[in-house]
Amino acid sequence: MGLAEALAEEWRAQGETIKPGSMPLTQLANTAIDRIAPDPAAAIDELLAYAGSDLVCYRAETPLSLVQRQQDLWQPLLDWMAQRHDALLAVHSGIMPRPQPAAALAALRRHLTRLSPLGLAGLMAATQVCGSLVIALALAEGRVSPEEAFELAQLDETFQIERWGEDAEAAAHRRTIRQDILDLHRFLTLSAS
Repeated sequence: MGLAEALAEEWRAQGETIKPGSMPLTQLANTAIDRIAPDPAAAIDELLAYAGSDLVCYRAETPLSLVQRQQDLWQPLLDWMAQRHDALLAVHSGIMPRPQPAAALAALRRHLTRLSPLGLAGLMAATQVCGSLVIALALAEGRVSPEEAFELAQLDETFQIERWGEDAEAAAHRRTIRQDILDLHRFLTLSAS
């Protein structure tokens, strides 16, 4: 099934009242048409701003078990990014933003300018949900599955839940993030075919 058929399926599922929240693919397609197609450069700049403070580039200093988990799970993505896109992003400890190398951002810009408005819309939404352009690109390019993208994006939260437990509100929020990533993966896959 192509993207057009998936969009039609979302519309057919609507009852007497249209519920935009139940039509994630349609919302993404509308964003691509209305917001991104007229000015793709603005979307690319927004994505590069995320790369400048990408989740996977900022590592904890303690505890050692979290530091090791971040290294084990996030570093392979950064290595992939350097190899696949010639974008060697710098890793920092702590949370204070630091600039990324200009050459890495230029390489990412070259890649992003080749994407369609649909691809940019899906990538932008995935970047926002994951807090990471690196994870979003890995999802879009099949480097990670939706479940892996969720685990990578939620690594810190999962670590805290393992230590302190999870409340109902946080669990509901994580379910929403997981579903958003699944929907975004479907959109990215359909818009690429």
